[in-house]
Amino acid sequence: MNLKRLLPLLVVPLLLTACPSGANRTKNGPDLRNLPREIRSGEQGPFHVQGIAVDLERGYIYFSFTTKLLKMDFEGNLIGSVDGMTGHLGCLTMNPADGRVYGSLEYKDDAIGKGIRRTLDAGQVAPEDEKDRTGFYVAIFDVDRITRPDMDAEKDRVMTTVYIKEAVDDYFATAENGGRTVEHRFGCSGIDGVTFAPRFGAKEGGDYLYVAYGVYGDTLRTDNDYQVLLAYDTKGWKRFEQPLSQGSLHKSGPAAPDHKYFVRTGNTSWGIQNLAYDPASGNCYAAVYKGKKSQYPNYSLFVIDGGKPARRELLQGFDTPTEGEVISLVPAGKSAGGIYGWDFKWGTTGLCPLGGGYFYISQNARSKETKQQSSTVRLYRWTGDADAPFRPVE
Repeated sequence: MNLKRLLPLLVVPLLLTACPSGANRTKNGPDLRNLPREIRSGEQGPFHVQGIAVDLERGYIYFSFTTKLLKMDFEGNLIGSVDGMTGHLGCLTMNPADGRVYGSLEYKDDAIGKGIRRTLDAGQVAPEDEKDRTGFYVAIFDVDRITRPDMDAEKDRVMTTVYIKEAVDDYFATAENGGRTVEHRFGCSGIDGVTFAPRFGAKEGGDYLYVAYGVYGDTLRTDNDYQVLLAYDTKGWKRFEQPLSQGSLHKSGPAAPDHKYFVRTGNTSWGIQNLAYDPASGNCYAAVYKGKKSQYPNYSLFVIDGGKPARRELLQGFDTPTEGEVISLVPAGKSAGGIYGWDFKWGTTGLCPLGGGYFYISQNARSKETKQQSSTVRLYRWTGDADAPFRPVE
């Protein structure tokens, strides 16, 4: 197997999306002398960590704990937090163009949404119409304004949101599959993984924001075996950004994505949890919860080939012929049935490339005594080995 695209040498110049040059990195990669091998969030409540973003220049790390965002330094000191969200804040990424942190944010009435509201014992009255209770957004955090704990997501002017209409439309749409009518086109359960990256097959021309669907793990369907990535040029998004009123969800956002990509991995449980672009290799890393369809290898980690352009083709498993822009997995790691991937325990709760083949990866935990959730972020080096794709840095 060709590992050339997966094993960036340490002499490759760093093009880190999270930040410009700073004290914690060199021109050839992160400065390992200054980087902690682990960063601990401490216990943060009943909801597990969903994603991380790292600012090497300023020495900050951001954690999504489902209903709140944390801003910490590399010593694990809390700088500030944004609380008060009653939806699902998922994967995080930093926009290299404006230095803000972007994350997926879901409000919906399925098992996940009801579970969050039940745990929070949310007292606000929800609209009667399910469509008014459902909204998928990209949340945008002005991280320079996050200066103290317990800042309010609605009132303290630290967060704006942009409505992702395409995902909402697919969530409510029905399709014919196997001779029966099924809910949620493409198996769309919402959105989760987000990252900034160039267009597939093009190294220049500016970054898109990629927003990955959550996908229901329905083992009886054949039309939910692709991961779906929406691509947006965000340069004009200021006109869409609005503060979020959780009692009255807005619908301000682009009418459609610039591109809608499909990558065949086999069905997964809840789709891409964390999506991360690695400029050193030019690829996107996708961490998932394993699927349950026996005909697929059900890997937990996939690498999407950023160097290959999308090809327009008929999607497999659809009753009604459906075309899409299909992108490729890197042909490395393990393989079965034309699907390539890896088995790796971590990554679904936080995966952040640092350059030069190094990554910060979240390892979530729940205390048996207090029942509280926490994250330990550890430094890893990418190897691409079939049995051990990441190795911890000592």
